[in-house]
Amino acid sequence: MELNKDIDQFDIPLAKRTYLNNPNSTLLKKLLIFSPFLFLMFSFVALRLIRNVELIPLNNLKLQVERNHDARILGHLPYNETSKDKLVLIEPNIEVHIDMRDSLLKMREEAKKDGIYLVFLSGYRSINLQNNIFYSLKSIRNQEAAERARVSAPPGYSEHSTGFAIDIGDATKRETDFETDFENTDAFKWLIKNAAKFHFKLSFNKDNKYIDYEPWHWRYEGSIEALKIFESANRKL
Repeated sequence: MELNKDIDQFDIPLAKRTYLNNPNSTLLKKLLIFSPFLFLMFSFVALRLIRNVELIPLNNLKLQVERNHDARILGHLPYNETSKDKLVLIEPNIEVHIDMRDSLLKMREEAKKDGIYLVFLSGYRSINLQNNIFYSLKSIRNQEAAERARVSAPPGYSEHSTGFAIDIGDATKRETDFETDFENTDAFKWLIKNAAKFHFKLSFNKDNKYIDYEPWHWRYEGSIEALKIFESANRKL
């Protein structure tokens, strides 16, 4: 009995359930609370990145590729040969594209009114003829292809094959035909001042890094077909 009495004198503590603060549990709760916000934030950032990528102009990428791989050979761009049914004879042995005939003849008439006499030296040239010009004259002049290409296009790479190119001289200064001295003639000075009115443009000026200066060589850009053909040539490559 005494033993039981002694035991009763002791307070036996009650078992208590205690909760320890778990850092991982707290972090998880915070993540669960803020997860919708974080999801929205990351989604917004991802969409912005995707949009920025899409905003890169694909045409600019294509243009860059074309700048690096524009199919030039020895500095010359490729041109298809125009069909025979689009050619008209304007003088013996000189054919041009029908789209430019009227403008070309009108330009010559207007020049004559100003006392300037233009002479047409060469118009359309077939790829076969260009082949003979490029390879035959190259061997005669003992020039390598790259050197010859400075003054004559390889076959398939001449503007003359399109029918939209014309070589022009001064009827009073025939010694300047196909020579850079043509730039000193009254005919050339008149063309520089007036050719654009008739949709003609000097093809190979002094700034051309591929082809030698040709003051006699002009091309027509007064039709949709002509603009499409010379679109690559008109780029700032």
